[in-house]
Amino acid sequence: MAFDINMIKEVYSKFPARVDAAKKVVGKPLTLAEKILYAHLWDETTEKAFTRGKDYVDFAPDRVACQDATAQMALLQFMQAGKTKVAVPTTVHCDHLIQAKEGASKDLQNALNVSNEVFNFLQSVSDKYGIGFWKPGAGIIHQVVLENYAFPGGMMIGTDSHTVNAGGLGMVAIGVGGADAVDVMAGMPWELKFPKLIGVKLTGKISGWTAPKDVILKVAEILTVKGGTGAIVEYFGPGATEMSCTGKGTICNMGAEIGATTSTFGYDDSMERYLRATDREDVADAANEIKEYLTADPEVYANPEQYFDQVIEINLSELQPLLNGPFTPDLSTVAGSEMTEKANANGWPLKVEWGLIGSCTNSSYEDLSRASSIAQQALDKGLATKAEFGINPGSEQVRYTAERDGILEVFEKLNAKIFTNACGPCIGQWARYEDPKNAPKNSIVHSFNRNFAKRADGNPNTHAFVASPEIVAAIAIAGRLDFNPITDKLINENGEEVMLDEPTGWELPPKGFEVKENGYIEPSEDGSGIEVVVNPNSERLELLTPFRPIGHKVEGAKLLIKAFGKCTTDHISMAGPWLRYRGHLDNISNNCLIGAVNAYNKQTNFVKNQLTGEYGGVPDTQRAYKAAGIPTVVVGDQNYGEGSSREHAAMEPRHLGVVAVIVKSFARIHETNLKKQGMLGLTFANESDYDLIQEDDTFNFLDLDQFAPGKQLTIEVVHADGTKDIIKTNHTYNQSQIEWFNEGSALNLIKKENA
Repeated sequence: MAFDINMIKEVYSKFPARVDAAKKVVGKPLTLAEKILYAHLWDETTEKAFTRGKDYVDFAPDRVACQDATAQMALLQFMQAGKTKVAVPTTVHCDHLIQAKEGASKDLQNALNVSNEVFNFLQSVSDKYGIGFWKPGAGIIHQVVLENYAFPGGMMIGTDSHTVNAGGLGMVAIGVGGADAVDVMAGMPWELKFPKLIGVKLTGKISGWTAPKDVILKVAEILTVKGGTGAIVEYFGPGATEMSCTGKGTICNMGAEIGATTSTFGYDDSMERYLRATDREDVADAANEIKEYLTADPEVYANPEQYFDQVIEINLSELQPLLNGPFTPDLSTVAGSEMTEKANANGWPLKVEWGLIGSCTNSSYEDLSRASSIAQQALDKGLATKAEFGINPGSEQVRYTAERDGILEVFEKLNAKIFTNACGPCIGQWARYEDPKNAPKNSIVHSFNRNFAKRADGNPNTHAFVASPEIVAAIAIAGRLDFNPITDKLINENGEEVMLDEPTGWELPPKGFEVKENGYIEPSEDGSGIEVVVNPNSERLELLTPFRPIGHKVEGAKLLIKAFGKCTTDHISMAGPWLRYRGHLDNISNNCLIGAVNAYNKQTNFVKNQLTGEYGGVPDTQRAYKAAGIPTVVVGDQNYGEGSSREHAAMEPRHLGVVAVIVKSFARIHETNLKKQGMLGLTFANESDYDLIQEDDTFNFLDLDQFAPGKQLTIEVVHADGTKDIIKTNHTYNQSQIEWFNEGSALNLIKKENA
């Protein structure tokens, strides 16, 4: 039986009536995304049709999920909210703090030794406040959610950008910062700008070496890393219904890489099969009763241009295996000769040193079975892997079942390392090098989602390419980035030419899923007697002190850094070794913006201190400004804050004294995180004004006392020679968000309202 089945049945009992009411108000057929959104309005009475990309709307998500790295700050904030129990079903998953190095058992034990303080904190807070807890080793949050909690037509939020994975089971699942999660956990409405809608019509059928991963790699090529910003991507068409549920999850998962709010598919037979295979017959039966409401109205898919803001069509029968990268997930190359040309032209190493399969994106039973079919061929045909091989199963259920069925043994016979059921290399938790900064130039291939510089192993010279698990397996065997398994031959140990056959596998395990210990701990019914203890001398955990309001008079603010080019949340708040400080705001603030490139010298972590004229690290320089009581401003380029949902990228500058971030454009989650922490997130009204900002600039906010929705803010920029420029900035704050600013943070407002 499913977790929270009564909640799911309650959602379904109201779903048809709420959708029907919305259709009357909107006056036209609805997409699936619209049905789910209107069915989850905080105010159950639908009185208006919302304008996409404009109206801010209050929603009532069904559940919340948190991973251990982001859960620390989310739960530290929730502890201040004055609540005795979470208002909606919530789970915590320990998957980020396990470093891949030697193999599953040793790596897991090492994580328990190193991070036990954090795990105990998360478990005790979960136990106290009614939160389900998944132990270290239980699995990667998004795979565990898909197997246990996701349900068609539901709405959930999660403190990880790849929460969107649950769209593979027909949800609207959205990645958020911890402050957003606190709102929902505290029983308050969750606010989102009503998304635009992008429709992706899939025709034809995937076959041969092409996989669902190639669909999203192609979409990323078409839309780029910011093309989905502010939109929900809805997939449909005969190619969509032919695809497995976990294949759909892969596509939705990497929708985070195009900036999409989320992605989703309509409920179909593959989802029903998956629900039943994962012991959720009750959910499948309930979904079948309202099946027509769990997909778009027929008119929508028949004439998609009339109902979506943008429509893309992809013929799966013509789609070829792709590799995306390096350093960005939207640079797409067809496997084979096209890669040879690009690699030679750009100096990408053609020799591949590692092939990695797993992560939240591609760690299902189907993924492992198809990749293992390639590995088995290597054994049968006398081939050895030229690259090293690593496998991260998605959950203990997947791992146990794959081991039972002999899948993992095939990989092990090729000397692959089976890592823990955790994120590992995908998020930089990979002990590959003793000295990552000075590691050599090299190429790796993986089935993960992100490939920013230093993302996997901390080495800025690692060229990471994203591909399907089966292509990763083939390239790891060949050892060459430009290997095309469709056309290219390999020489085996006997000197014979051999070719790899097309991959085969199972959508679902033929003998069914099986697991002995799934790693779940049910919370206490009454947690009032549970004490959550945080050692005041801990370097890992620190109770939060509420932020003070910035106020409406900001003058003499100094430029901290003008970031040049791509500045993701990895650049603003790195992961890897810094994950250990995710629960200690002051300590982790020592990584604030150390990866951002200074526009004036093109160096990282080297900025001018206007008080001394000397250059130093960003955190040290900012702490000097804070000690002097001087506010500061950060300036950025396009799509500032893309990537992970980590709210530390907003909390660290706020904690250190940054008052405003002014950029050409924001990634959605980061902009919201800045707002939640009571900061100013502004965009240049004229993007070319970015070029006006000089290294010794001082900023005076001229009309912040008139801060209002839709009203530009005017800033006087004073240069070192005494000259001035007046720049106009835009913002997307509504009145409620301005109240967050006025109170110092959204959490301060929650506490005030609960007092």
